[in-house]
Amino acid sequence: MMTSAEIRKKFLDFFVSKGHTIVPSAPIVVKNDPTLKFTNAGMNQFKDYFLGNQKAPWSRVADTQKCLRVSGKHNDLEEVGVDTYHHTMFEMLGNWSFGDPANPAAGYFKKEAIAWSWELLTELYGIPKDRLYVTVFEGDKDSNLPQDTEAQNEWKKWIAEDRILLGNKKDNFWEMGDTGPCGPCSEIHVDCRTDAERRQVDGATLVNNDHPQVIEIWNNVFMQFNRLKDGSLQPLPAQHVDTGMGLERLVRVMQGKQSNYDTDIFTGTIAAVEKIVNKKYTAGDSKTDISFRVIADHIRAISFTIADGQLPSNTDAGYVIRRILRRAVRYYYSNLDYKQPLLFQLVPVLAEQFQDVFPELQKQHEFVAKVIKEEEEAFLRTLDKGLKKIDDIIQQSVGKVIAGTAAFELYDTYGFPVDLTRLIATENGLTVD
Repeated sequence: MMTSAEIRKKFLDFFVSKGHTIVPSAPIVVKNDPTLKFTNAGMNQFKDYFLGNQKAPWSRVADTQKCLRVSGKHNDLEEVGVDTYHHTMFEMLGNWSFGDPANPAAGYFKKEAIAWSWELLTELYGIPKDRLYVTVFEGDKDSNLPQDTEAQNEWKKWIAEDRILLGNKKDNFWEMGDTGPCGPCSEIHVDCRTDAERRQVDGATLVNNDHPQVIEIWNNVFMQFNRLKDGSLQPLPAQHVDTGMGLERLVRVMQGKQSNYDTDIFTGTIAAVEKIVNKKYTAGDSKTDISFRVIADHIRAISFTIADGQLPSNTDAGYVIRRILRRAVRYYYSNLDYKQPLLFQLVPVLAEQFQDVFPELQKQHEFVAKVIKEEEEAFLRTLDKGLKKIDDIIQQSVGKVIAGTAAFELYDTYGFPVDLTRLIATENGLTVD
């Protein structure tokens, strides 16, 4: 069985063989783009090349990019730890072609992107072809967008037609944000169910239906347009390819696991938590097991973001990190019965695991651990009183709703981010006004 490091290397080596330059991950913290707080997709660092504001120094690149998705359009926070495949911080494997009207042969578009993704998944990684489905954009009359028949025809060269599914604008038209480069996309999904389950229910009916074992593994985005502030679409000066494949999901498929958290990306961190709290992780759906997964996920987001220069604070990007950190603290405090700083103890484990691919954490691991420990200590001082207060509020709440004034007091006096109050409310069958 391939390790996650070997799987990552095989991806990068494959695209080197296709004429790509390997570039380092951009920082997870975005400092020079007012439309983003964090890198939420592999293409962020290449945005100006897509827009034609700058000329790319290369025609073809590949990388693994640290991404964070916790707020705004791309928000996976609520699913983290509860399901098997969403994360706050994750690695996005990607390959790009930057089109150049003056030299079209230097880049590539749908034909090559589709052929190479199929070659890599089925021949080099050996994923069975009968477990794969692909989607293409069905078009959208309201937006005056045609069906992507070009991608559809390219896929017909490689996969049976009944495995090529039409997808709507939500799933198959990719946009980074409200404005900016965008275009139709073609996703590849893998069916990880047992053979018996696959015989009972056709996998095609489960694609893009939130089935925990039928998951999107790779997205080929074909950048053709720029979305303007007025909502209109303008053709880009050149056509580009932007792909993204979540390493955590790929490793899960390759290692034959039912959950991303059962792969070697997370097992080392979970084992370290087991040792610290003296409890066993059983990969179930109990509050204890969910807490193990949340901590294993959140410590990555916290550590790598601090290593990339964003300290926890009360404003903007810094507050996002504080929210994630305090969410993790509450999980171990309430569900693992651990009443002292825990997260900072995991930093050396992560730093060693990722030293070859993201060395910045190893170089600063003592500083990162110090920052995290101070944050944990500060929140632990008010957490117990805040939890008692929220218990009182829950008892007194009218109509299964926690008043906005109560949520604000929890934030202002006890340091509870509102999404933490919302999480605890949800666990008790309530909502927050």
